[in-house]
Amino acid sequence: MNNKIVTLLVFLIFGFTQAQQLNCTVTINTDRLPNPNQQVYKTLQTSLSEFVNKTDWTGSVLKQNERINCSMYITLLSNSSDQFSGTIQVQASRLIYNSTYSSPIFNYNDKDFSFRYTEYEPLLFNPTTFESNLVSVVSFYSYMILGIDADTFQMAGGSSYLETAQNISNVAQQGGFKGWSQADGVQNRYFLINDMLSPTYSDLRQTMFLYHSGLDNMSQDLKAAKEKIKSSVILIGKLNSVKPNAFLTRIFFDAKSDEIVSVFSGGPSIPVTDLTDVLNKVSPLNSTKWSQIKF
Repeated sequence: MNNKIVTLLVFLIFGFTQAQQLNCTVTINTDRLPNPNQQVYKTLQTSLSEFVNKTDWTGSVLKQNERINCSMYITLLSNSSDQFSGTIQVQASRLIYNSTYSSPIFNYNDKDFSFRYTEYEPLLFNPTTFESNLVSVVSFYSYMILGIDADTFQMAGGSSYLETAQNISNVAQQGGFKGWSQADGVQNRYFLINDMLSPTYSDLRQTMFLYHSGLDNMSQDLKAAKEKIKSSVILIGKLNSVKPNAFLTRIFFDAKSDEIVSVFSGGPSIPVTDLTDVLNKVSPLNSTKWSQIKF
């Protein structure tokens, strides 16, 4: 075989192998739009899916079962020509060691999502340049997912990905779209990434690591694993004393509340009075769920 052809094949195979760290389902919902042009939205959904799943975000080569399962559910609320606005619900999970169970790690509904899009326009990511708000938002959440996932395997293991997300946030401010600035409210992309990287919230990132370390140990010693998960959640009480009702605390429980109830409502019993006390203090909105923890 011609050496040039061999070289080309090797390059193509390596390129395809190297890309895709995310296994992301992208959905465009147009139910709220009057008489939508479905072809444009189908094209947008396909383009976004290919963009998220085929972009090489990290340079790491991952097997299919190592890719992070996630979803981006976009609900469009208005459309005029090439202008769109709506919400984007971002969710991600990670597989627990020695099991088929996927633990939710991120669940956030961003309500400040507006962008311009023309059918078939290329979606190109450049971390140092603002290309479009569509690309910036989707790229930002791709790196948020990567960072949060890495944090569950190693203490502050996702810092490099979160720093890239912060850089995307900083660059995107020049586009003038809502959600990137501290002037846009107290719960948006600006505060999400800046809080994640702030030393003030290091206890929450430690909780993410210890919590999932406990889940990973459940197949070996269920009782010890539950104790570790309990200790990790109680650690949030320390953060709550400094930052009550923190944005990141709410995001943590949006992803984890149902799972916490499940973990502590079956299997070997451990003392949970101190746990439920902390849960009711740091996340009172979930008090009905915490009442289901009976041990």
